[in-house]
Amino acid sequence: MSSPQALLIEDEDAVRQATAQTLELGGFEVQACTNAEQARRWLTPEFSGVVLTDVRLPGSSGLDVLQQVMALDADLPVLLMTGHGHVSMAVAALQAGAYDFIEKPFSSERLLSTVRRAFEKRSLVMENRRLKSAWALNPDLPPLIGQSQAIERLRSLIATLGPMPIDVLINGETGTGKEVVARHLHAASQRKGPFVAINCGALPESVFESEIFGHEVGAFTGAQKRRIGKLEFAQHGTVFLDEIESMPLALQVKLLRVLQERRLERLGGNDSIALNSRVVAASKADLPALSARGLFREDLYFRISAVSLDLPSLAQRQGDIALLLAFFIQGAALRFQLPAPVLTASQMQQWQARPWPGNVRELRNFADRLVLGVMGVLTPPESTLPALAPESAGSLAEQVDAFERDRIALTLQRCEGNMAVAAELLAIPKKTLYDKAKKYQLKTGRNL
Repeated sequence: MSSPQALLIEDEDAVRQATAQTLELGGFEVQACTNAEQARRWLTPEFSGVVLTDVRLPGSSGLDVLQQVMALDADLPVLLMTGHGHVSMAVAALQAGAYDFIEKPFSSERLLSTVRRAFEKRSLVMENRRLKSAWALNPDLPPLIGQSQAIERLRSLIATLGPMPIDVLINGETGTGKEVVARHLHAASQRKGPFVAINCGALPESVFESEIFGHEVGAFTGAQKRRIGKLEFAQHGTVFLDEIESMPLALQVKLLRVLQERRLERLGGNDSIALNSRVVAASKADLPALSARGLFREDLYFRISAVSLDLPSLAQRQGDIALLLAFFIQGAALRFQLPAPVLTASQMQQWQARPWPGNVRELRNFADRLVLGVMGVLTPPESTLPALAPESAGSLAEQVDAFERDRIALTLQRCEGNMAVAAELLAIPKKTLYDKAKKYQLKTGRNL
């Protein structure tokens, strides 16, 4: 995952160097410029960072930079640095679209807190754009939503493994998105053939062999014409074997041979047919444990698990719940032609407290119920949650901020201020937790 970016425009050498150093120590990749003209090459709609500019500059002013950015991309955050006595000018800039302003001289903590908030807002915008762009290029490809370390790592692995001619095993709990990942692997492979999905747990054993491998005329009673099986139909494409742990043992032997030789014979036939399709298998079960009990062939497990992807549960990527829920609610609102409900910090806190055993699939169904107004018993009792401040509607970024603060505060309270334990429960680096605790002015450790 690349470092967050900041474009700094400041003409005073000492201030520029000190500000750049603070941002770099805070984890930002900084492009430092002495005037607006130098900065123009970085100002594009694709810039995924934050613009930090002094108000008074030689040539074009910081207000000119703001005007240029607003015309280019109104969702690109611009932070203004202003000297004492120019606060009224900065307030006017806020009304013109600036994200925030910082009055000189400012502390390192104030600078980093403001820039990080702006970057989080920009990250949400860029993620939504990425999803829309991916959907426009391939409307049949479901999006892989999230900004957590686990999802970013998964995207990287998909990009690496996608083009490789190798079978893949996907492990994950129910509803974690195994088919979504399989479809992304297929898209990344650039194979021209189809994506063929098979749920091994839904096929009766009596028709399993015919469905997977195909059959010839007269292969069995009722076989009046040749049938092309799923493996053969996926020629030059990808076949997705979901719930492979449910495949009958007798057919596991046949599948193993097909995967080893890349050839198959239809049921009742003698012709050996070459296969050029990739197999992506998925399981919600512990296949090694099943193999030890004789319920799954160990040799097949070793054949399909040369490369495996372990999908995180929703509990392991709690930071993605806001993005996921916002995406599913918007989709449901469009699908049902109903208004999207406004998310509040209290509601987000309640839903965060749920275990979500059905993972992302359960969250998506929950979003449908929210839009339809039939949420019912899915909301946990208010008594299980801490008291929250009065709610107010706001932008998605503001709602996410309010939710995040409440969630971190609750976790710190439960951990008695132990930052290491809280960071592990929240699945974020300890340094990130310290930064967020400082940002939200939360007490930690013995000060709790």
